[in-house]
Amino acid sequence: MRLKGIKINGFKSFADKISLNFSNGITAIVGPNGSGKSNISDAVRWVLGEQSAKMLRGSKMEDVIFSGTQKRNPMGFAEVTLILDNTDRKFQIDFDEIEVTRKVYVSGESQYMINKSVCRLKDIHEIFMDTGLGRDGYSMVGQGKIEEILSSKSDDRRQIFEEAAGISKYRYRKEDAQRKLVRTNENLDRVQDIITELEDRVEPLKIQSEKAKKYLAYKEELKTFEVNDAIRIIESANEVVGGLDEKLGIVTKQLEHAKQAANNAEHAQEEFYQAAREREEITQAASQKIRELTEQISIKKGEIDILKNTISGNHTMVERISRELLEVS
Repeated sequence: MRLKGIKINGFKSFADKISLNFSNGITAIVGPNGSGKSNISDAVRWVLGEQSAKMLRGSKMEDVIFSGTQKRNPMGFAEVTLILDNTDRKFQIDFDEIEVTRKVYVSGESQYMINKSVCRLKDIHEIFMDTGLGRDGYSMVGQGKIEEILSSKSDDRRQIFEEAAGISKYRYRKEDAQRKLVRTNENLDRVQDIITELEDRVEPLKIQSEKAKKYLAYKEELKTFEVNDAIRIIESANEVVGGLDEKLGIVTKQLEHAKQAANNAEHAQEEFYQAAREREEITQAASQKIRELTEQISIKKGEIDILKNTISGNHTMVERISRELLEVS
C-alpha cells in the first residue's frame, strides 16, 4: 500500500485544480508559512472521512470550500481525490489502484466515491480499518498530537494501539455485532410482549373465529338460495320473453300488412288525386269553352235583335210602299 497522489479542487486555498504525484521513497512537502502545506494534510484527513470542522481548522464543514478573494470568485464545491496503490491487496478490493473521493457543495450536500462509484462514509471507514489510515489511525499526527495522545485517557490511547496492531476492524465488527445483538434482544422482548398480548386475545378471537365460520357457512347457503332463486326468475323471464317474442312476430307481420295496405291506399289516393286533377283540368277547359260559347251566343243574340229590328223596319217599309202603291193605282 502506497500513496500515489492526490487531486484537489476548490478545497480551502486551492481554487485551481491541482494534482500531486508521490514517487517511491520518502516524500516531504516543504514551503514557507501560508503556502498551503497544512491544507494538503487537511485535504487528506477530510477525504478519509473527518467529520469535525475543528480538526480541519474551521467552524463549519462548508469552510473547506474556497471562499474567494478580491480577484477570484468563490467556488461552489470542494473535491479531493486520494490515489492509493493496492497491488499488495492491503485493501480488500480487487483493484490495483484505489481512488477515494469526497465532494461537498455550498448547499451542504456531500458525496463519497470509491473508484468513481458512489458509496457511504461507512464503506470508506471500513476499507481503511487496520491500515493506519482510518479516522482513528496513527498515520496522521499533527502538531501537539503526540502530547495529546500521551495525556489522554487510556481508552483513547488504546484505539491507536489497536489500529497499529490491526485489530480495530475486529473491534468495530464486534461493537457492530453487539449493537445488533442489543437491537435483536430488544426486538425479541417486543415480540414476547406481542405474543403475551396475543395470547390474551386468543380465546376471544377463537370465539369470533367460530362465529365467522358460521357466518361464512350461512352466507354460502344464502348464496346458494339466491342463485337458485335467480335461476328460477331467469327461467320465468325467458318464458315470458319467448311468449313476447312470438307475439312480437305476429304483431310484426300485422304491421307489415298494415304498412303494405297503407302503401296501397297511398298509391290509390295518389291515382285518385291524379284523376281528380285531370278531371279538374277537363272541367276548367269545358268551363272556358262554355264561357266562350256564351259570349258567342250573346253576340249572336245581339245580331239577331238587330236583324229583327231590320226585318221589322223592312216590313213597315213594305206596308208603307204597298199602301202607296194602292193609292197610286
